[in-house]
Amino acid sequence: MTTILGRKEELKILARLHKSQKAEFLAIYGRRRIGKTYLIHEYFKDKGIYFDFTGTKGASKEQQLRNFADKFASTFRLGNSISPLPDWQEAFFLLRKELETLSPNQKFILFFDELPWIASPKSGMLSALEYFWNSYLSKKKNVLLIVCGSAASWMIKKIAHNKGGFHNRLTQQIRLLPFTLNETEQFLQAQGVDLERKRIVEIYAAIGGVASYLSHVQRGLSSAQVIQKICFAPQAPLISEFPRLYESLFDDAKKHMAIVEALAKKRSGMTLEDLLHATDLPSGGGTKDVLEELEESGFIMYVHEFGKKKKEGRYRLIDEYSLFYFTWIKPAFPSASANLSQDYWMKKQGSPTYASWAGYTFEGICFKHVENLIKAMELSVVATSFSGWNYRPTEKTEKGAQIDLVVDRSDKCVTLIEIKFHEGEFVIDKQYASELAHKKQCFKQATKTRKHVFLTLLTAFGAKENAHYLSVIDSQLTLESLFHLT
Repeated sequence: MTTILGRKEELKILARLHKSQKAEFLAIYGRRRIGKTYLIHEYFKDKGIYFDFTGTKGASKEQQLRNFADKFASTFRLGNSISPLPDWQEAFFLLRKELETLSPNQKFILFFDELPWIASPKSGMLSALEYFWNSYLSKKKNVLLIVCGSAASWMIKKIAHNKGGFHNRLTQQIRLLPFTLNETEQFLQAQGVDLERKRIVEIYAAIGGVASYLSHVQRGLSSAQVIQKICFAPQAPLISEFPRLYESLFDDAKKHMAIVEALAKKRSGMTLEDLLHATDLPSGGGTKDVLEELEESGFIMYVHEFGKKKKEGRYRLIDEYSLFYFTWIKPAFPSASANLSQDYWMKKQGSPTYASWAGYTFEGICFKHVENLIKAMELSVVATSFSGWNYRPTEKTEKGAQIDLVVDRSDKCVTLIEIKFHEGEFVIDKQYASELAHKKQCFKQATKTRKHVFLTLLTAFGAKENAHYLSVIDSQLTLESLFHLT
């Protein structure tokens, strides 16, 4: 029985591939520690003849082949050793001979994990695998070939967008992203951790929905204690995770880290022009590739501005751990010998920096769960797009305005969502009601929209429906809507 939590859409894909009556070729990629290997192994380990081989980082071609021979022997030869393999052509010839002994009704699942480590330059592995697939595996109706890697840039260039022997050969690809809030709740409950949803969001805001990070959450601790233990205690597992994470994913990680650091400092997001200026990166194709790789890996999001051209949008950092690292972890550890108090994180929670970070991070979480919000507002049929909106006044006497989330609709309406990450019931006073009324009016005038504009308030625990609320707010949502399955 499978123990896979969440991953509803991915499991549908895997089920279809398993039942397929033709050869299938799946590429799965995503950041390290996201659960790629676990997903594939747990699903396919008992669904046919399953052979998996994991590459070793930095190993030579000869060592990789020795490891392959050992795994082949343990899988198909009852552990009896086989002769050394001179190259990958010979390795795949062994697999071909094994496959030919099987009944056509037996599913053969061939899984190469951390393929970028196996197919190192001059190893000849990738070209041999291309030939093996094109000349033999693709003609076998009972074969499922799966390749996996954490190095997103390599997987995208060499497999997904390959211009050579793998061009258009993939039949399916999965970009595995962090858990949603709903999946995170399921994961924590499976570990015996039972927290109210506001506390789950607080943990999510610090470390995101990365399975490996969430595995460090211990039952019986508050959200503040969890974050202190994982991020600030001596030997905390996430203190030095940031550079390892990016270096494992990208060939030239310095460029990726520079972009992420720049975005971490600009809470309103950055245009491409502003980003290039802040990082001193060139405007050519190399930087475009870096941005695409960060988007594909789920670290950043390009959010277009309502009523503007697509190129006028902003890049926004949506990876919770990366933002938390630059806001809190890196400043807390100016040196490797830094030692923090046991209540370090508890003390920080009352600071203005905390309020600013928490609010921005919660906005990012809402962007990532926008489909949940649209469903909660019963707009699934009419919602056409979502965006941000920011107005910078041209005159000193003017007052600017910023809308957290704009949902454009096909029914001649627009919904503006104001997001507040507040402890307890939120109360709108006269001043804040006036600010909200200004935002709504400013949006109408600046965008010249003829659509009817609704204003929705999203808070953690709901808002009190007093006179000020009723004067400006059309509807409200709570963070419960973020946990609903779409």
